[in-house]
Amino acid sequence: MAILKGKLARLTDIGMDLAVVPGFSAIGYRARKRMFSWQPVWLEGRAVMVTGANSGLGKAAALDLARSGAEVHMVCRNREKGEAARDEIAELAGVKPTLHICDLSSLDSVRRFAADFIAAGEDLDVLINNAGVMPPEREQTAEGFELTFATNVLGPFLLTELLMERLKESDNGRVITMSSGGMYSSGFDLEDPQLELRDYSPTAFYAQTKRAEVMLSEEWNSRHIPDGPVFYSAHPGWAVTPGMSEALPGFHKVLGPILRTPTEGADTAVWLCGAAPEDAPGGEFFEDRTPRPKYRIPRTRDSEEDRRELFELCARLTGITPD
Repeated sequence: MAILKGKLARLTDIGMDLAVVPGFSAIGYRARKRMFSWQPVWLEGRAVMVTGANSGLGKAAALDLARSGAEVHMVCRNREKGEAARDEIAELAGVKPTLHICDLSSLDSVRRFAADFIAAGEDLDVLINNAGVMPPEREQTAEGFELTFATNVLGPFLLTELLMERLKESDNGRVITMSSGGMYSSGFDLEDPQLELRDYSPTAFYAQTKRAEVMLSEEWNSRHIPDGPVFYSAHPGWAVTPGMSEALPGFHKVLGPILRTPTEGADTAVWLCGAAPEDAPGGEFFEDRTPRPKYRIPRTRDSEEDRRELFELCARLTGITPD
């Protein structure tokens, strides 16, 4: 009977994922949590860094990590908002995270922060690349990059590479990048990586960067086998956050009753910080504690060569020589 129930649960899980709405919404999260009897995560002794930690998914992840016993490093762009979030988490969790200020859209800011962090001798077991933007209009950074691409791809790429030596010192180093179900609609245009030849579309530009995150996680993982760290990309499902509500007000209005809470959206990333290797194979794309397909539309597929080319492009643009 137990075997039959297990098979039924797995079939139900796959069916919800294929149907999208139940799988991506709070319906899927709550059903899976019950069907698979998810247990709380305990991360005592693990040092975890979360970017974009002052609101939304990042703040929810930082709070859950603190409650789970982890030493939490919050990376925020705005000091005032970061301090307010840190103090709130400290009150709720009973332990105060460490706050760091860094603008992921600025490569100079990333370099300064990473150098200071390494010089301080801080331990680091897990990096959660969560910070992201979807601006309503095309913007360029002071360094000349399209803002969505700079914040969602180049900044996290550079930060990960600059912190790699510290992550390798961990017995169980991991890098988790928060992607999105939006990446299912997009491939990555290696001929026009910043989409300079297209009219600006917030959702299309965002989706391309989210596809890039999945590609880079797979490429990183292949480059660091077997010595680690291990790399993952994750899909939070449709979670209500300030950024989503502002960028997609119509979507929020229509689906509001079934959207996930930020805590539900952050659950898989927190779980990946300590999941057993057999449950969390590297290089995979996760949603609700389970590896999911990386493609739904044939035209969005990428190859090993595409992933390598994207990696090398990011290395050139950020001015680093990867391991």
